[in-house]
Amino acid sequence: MLRFLRIRQLAVIDAVEVEFDPGFNVLTGETGAGKSILVEAVGLLLGGRASGDLVRTGGDVATVEAIFEDGGEELLVRREVTSQGRSRAFVDGTLTTAAALRDLSSRLIELHGQHEHQTLLDPSTHLGVIDTFGSLDALTAPTAAAFDALQASREELERVRATTRDRDARQDLITFQLSELDRAAPVPGEDDELTALRQVLASAERVERLCAESYTSLYERDDAILAALGGVWRRVAELATLDPQFQSYLDARDGIKGQLEDLAMFLRRYADGIEASPARLQKVEERLALLERLKRKHGPALADVIARRESLRRELTDLQRGDDRIAELEQECGVARATYLAAAERLSAERRRVAKALGRRLEAELGELAMEQTRVEVRFADGPLAESAWSVRGTDVAEFFVSPNPGEELRPLARIVSGGELSRIMLAIKTLTATSRRGFDDAPERPPSGSAPGLIFDEVDAGIGGRVADVVGRKLRALGSAFQVLCITHLPQIAAYADTHVQIEKRVEAGRTHTTVRRLGAKDRVDELARMLGGEAVTDGLRRSAREMIDGRAIRPATDLNARAGQAKAKGESEGKRRKLHGT
Repeated sequence: MLRFLRIRQLAVIDAVEVEFDPGFNVLTGETGAGKSILVEAVGLLLGGRASGDLVRTGGDVATVEAIFEDGGEELLVRREVTSQGRSRAFVDGTLTTAAALRDLSSRLIELHGQHEHQTLLDPSTHLGVIDTFGSLDALTAPTAAAFDALQASREELERVRATTRDRDARQDLITFQLSELDRAAPVPGEDDELTALRQVLASAERVERLCAESYTSLYERDDAILAALGGVWRRVAELATLDPQFQSYLDARDGIKGQLEDLAMFLRRYADGIEASPARLQKVEERLALLERLKRKHGPALADVIARRESLRRELTDLQRGDDRIAELEQECGVARATYLAAAERLSAERRRVAKALGRRLEAELGELAMEQTRVEVRFADGPLAESAWSVRGTDVAEFFVSPNPGEELRPLARIVSGGELSRIMLAIKTLTATSRRGFDDAPERPPSGSAPGLIFDEVDAGIGGRVADVVGRKLRALGSAFQVLCITHLPQIAAYADTHVQIEKRVEAGRTHTTVRRLGAKDRVDELARMLGGEAVTDGLRRSAREMIDGRAIRPATDLNARAGQAKAKGESEGKRRKLHGT
């Protein structure tokens, strides 16, 4: 649920802040005022693609910040976009990625754009509607996993078959390359160790001198450090009897002495162990040169060379036992195919059951949207689907068939509906899938605060008007009883149903375009609806009509009234987070 939104330097918006409430929120304003920019801003917060073109002319960084409510807790989300197109995202002040925002978005808010209803014209989207309505994740996930396993098995089988086609020539080449790598027998990290050894051998005389001098200073000279330390510790012991602060240093003397003795012994062993000779240095140089050649050939790193060796060994094994391996893979592929078909069949059977219920529920919803005589049927393709058409979604092809008028036969949705009918069908589907996914009934009461996401509809009223617009407004308000609904609209019939009304205005000052956003009180709301009814010339008659329109829609269902009673508390809970956003 979206509680608060702040936008800086985005498109024509210089700086705006707006607070939203639970229930039905409408955003109105003249065409081009910037209503859809607010939707785009929310899209950025949900991980949408960022572009430098979004930054306001003359600005360096566009910023979108919001407070979302999720599971009773509040999330502070921020997205920054520079004029160079780079972007950063933060959740509760912690840097995150756009991909992480997209994963988070399904819990926060659902965004339905201006032309989303057009996707219903593509029958390939209809299976998704069925799966969402029926909450079939428990069946779609295994089907997708089984398909991925089948594809992997097929690809491995094809790879082995391809390698066996030119088996002899390939086998000779691999045998040669593998023998070269086997003779070299590279070891992980060997090049780094040899490089360090070369450094020591090249400076052997200096290393031996430094070791000898250090050992002598520690152990052999008349004034050796280890011998001198005995006198130091005796004096420290005497100091400790005078001041306890020295006791901790006295307690550490054995450890310090032991470390210095270990160092002295290591210096001696190290110097004695250096086998410096031109022959050994030459051997190290030759080994490093061989490893460098292999890295240029199979690298760039020695780990890549070793991985290539193992890869060639596996491929040679496949070639040498190609027929047996192909038989094994064919058997594995058959098992994967049977597993996929079993999962797909279970999913298909459940889809057909769900599709019947969806058709009935969709007819009922459309009846409430002034399409009382509409018949809906979900039809599946007859006969088995060609194996080449199988996918992660299963083996089904489904399409919505609709008859909006009595006496007309059912026809594919894409071929018969008008723009207004398509918008209403989309709204009905969104209502059903949203409430079904969240486990609500047809007449849901508002769930506990934060348990459901918000829904944003960008101009769901496309192609409708009059009585139908009034019905759509009533449906959106009813949907607001279960979810927070934000709707951009040009129709006063819909705006009059709002619980919260936000106006977006555009003005030009000093040659620059500025967009402002403000929540409307009762009087301003009447003026805005009057403008929507009559245009620029707002008369007293239009105001009376607007007031009557608002008053006529002011009656709330009992479930809606009960839900609104908890808004003041929810609003107060977000105040602390908002102060944090403002830095106060």
